[in-house]
Amino acid sequence: MSASKQKLTFLELTMATILNMVGSSIILMPTKLAEVGTMSIFAWIVTIIGSASVAYVFARCGTLSRNAQAGLGGYSQYAFGRSGSFLANYTYGISLLIANLSIAVSVVGYGAMIFDAQLSALEIGLYSMGLIWICTVINFPGVRATGHISHFFAWALILPILFLCTAGWFWFETERFVAAWNPHGMSYFDGISAALSMTLWGFLGLESACANADRVENPEKTVPKAVLCATAGVAVIYIFSNNVAAGIVDNAALASSTAPFGLVFATMFTPFIGKCIMAVMALAEAGALMSWQFTLAEVFRGSALEGYFPKIFGKVSKKHVPIIGMIIIAVAQSLLSILTMNPKLEEQFFILVDLAVVTNLVPFLFALAAINVMIDHESLRISDRELRITNILAGIGSLYCLYALYASGATAMLWGGLVTFAGIWFYGYTHRRGAAAAVQTTN
Repeated sequence: MSASKQKLTFLELTMATILNMVGSSIILMPTKLAEVGTMSIFAWIVTIIGSASVAYVFARCGTLSRNAQAGLGGYSQYAFGRSGSFLANYTYGISLLIANLSIAVSVVGYGAMIFDAQLSALEIGLYSMGLIWICTVINFPGVRATGHISHFFAWALILPILFLCTAGWFWFETERFVAAWNPHGMSYFDGISAALSMTLWGFLGLESACANADRVENPEKTVPKAVLCATAGVAVIYIFSNNVAAGIVDNAALASSTAPFGLVFATMFTPFIGKCIMAVMALAEAGALMSWQFTLAEVFRGSALEGYFPKIFGKVSKKHVPIIGMIIIAVAQSLLSILTMNPKLEEQFFILVDLAVVTNLVPFLFALAAINVMIDHESLRISDRELRITNILAGIGSLYCLYALYASGATAMLWGGLVTFAGIWFYGYTHRRGAAAAVQTTN
């Protein structure tokens, strides 16, 4: 199949986006939320309002943008020029490097539970490394193969979760849910803040449709619809699945589990059924990792074509796949997995989550700010009513992102800030020749 025919349909893009959101976060989500208690439902309300606002603005960006460069970097360029576009792509790329590693760690955790294995920190790192390489190599045949596999794994993940959301109420106990409301006596503000990084983590990936805009049919219409449909769908899935689980399994058991949904199904049925669900969700999570590895390579490829990253990331195979870039990325992730080894699996996962959230929010804020300039540039194509709605939602989304940065904690903000500031230096370094040439021309 030629590169020109290797395009994703609306359904494939939507399912891939859902898999990117749900697959990268849901299987360890009940564990993190159980640390706060069922009062975390308020964090869901905040997150859904904020994420829906962000999704609407990104959908509007996809409709209005005429920038040749797709994705968050292309949107950011309207207001912040090439430097803003570089920082958006750079921080987004770093975020995905970290996030994909955390996905691999969570899959290893489920695998360990399935086989009743006690893994050392070294073994966790090595298995995570191997999984990253497998999910990278699977992408080599091209975007169509990635789309079909993502579609299959999305349903493999969604079907048991949908069963829990609907039939799980027969095992739900109101007393158990109420008893888990606030086990640590937190204030509502502290409880929402503590849960927010995980609830936001669940919606990171809504932008992946934008990152793959040049790989879909009719992107001006397909990308906005995929963003909104995927965001609405996962919001329902998250609210029901996590709260039903909290009414089936005791809060303390959920908080200490490395495979919470397996524990839920084991409680509902038998330990064997629980392990079967663990296996299905682990495979689906691996499918999400495969999809994210492709998206990450696309971010690096697009950045290389813009002159931000080394040209080697822009080289593609006959099927238009950046294989060399994928290999380099997998090597970097392998090195990162060694540096982040932690004896406790859950701690390793959530440390990576917080850092990925912080670096991911930087390009979000760039794109949300750029929508105003984009609208001015395309003023003839949007009504006054749409203008007011877009500006209000962009403001809500921006406030939400700032609150999420605060809620991520001082450590994540420290490392995320250092990564972002390093990007400023990288931009100046990579463009030093162009700047020198401009100075000579002026003189």
